[in-house]
Amino acid sequence: MRVILAEDSTLLREGLVRLLEEEGHEVLAAVGDGRALVEAVAEREPDAVVVDVRMPPTHTDEGLRAALEIRRRLPQVKVLVLSQYVEKKYATELMSGDIDGVGYLLKDRVAQVGDFLDALERVGAGGTAFDPEVVRQLLARTSHADPLARLTGRERQVLELMAQGLTNASIAQTLHVSQSAVEKHVNALFDKLSLSHTAGYSRRVLAVLRYLGS
Repeated sequence: MRVILAEDSTLLREGLVRLLEEEGHEVLAAVGDGRALVEAVAEREPDAVVVDVRMPPTHTDEGLRAALEIRRRLPQVKVLVLSQYVEKKYATELMSGDIDGVGYLLKDRVAQVGDFLDALERVGAGGTAFDPEVVRQLLARTSHADPLARLTGRERQVLELMAQGLTNASIAQTLHVSQSAVEKHVNALFDKLSLSHTAGYSRRVLAVLRYLGS
């Protein structure tokens, strides 16, 4: 995969470069601020970018704003946010569009290097990878929203895991239930979200967007 990194910590940036190159990825550029990231992406058109949220000059939300600009200009470029923070405004905007090829991980919660690499591979292949804590914080305000209020507790669990990018098989393993049980919950929540007969679109993506935007 052809990757561009944006991380203002020199030590972490160089460490990520070495890690990705050891895994066989090509690091086209490694930059320290959002503007440089946007310029590098426009020039090199990578397959994916890995970007921090808080970078110079204000150390607030430069990385996420850069990620949104990249998605608007070059929607084929995949974006994996790797940060210590959940910046809710722009994170919600990023995750409320086309979330194929989008991920958001929290640095302190990446327990294994393999978890990061797996997430990058998933995002690079057009999937999603969201830290459960990111999803929890962004979706906390939906607890009383319709039609989500019609979902059972288990159906909400399944939808939250779908929002993290998990397949039915992975959801079954996480919840310690059978895959057929998960499929029943998925079909039930599609019915309750009026997505049973949607044609031409991924019902999983639409369900997650409904969840994020409610």
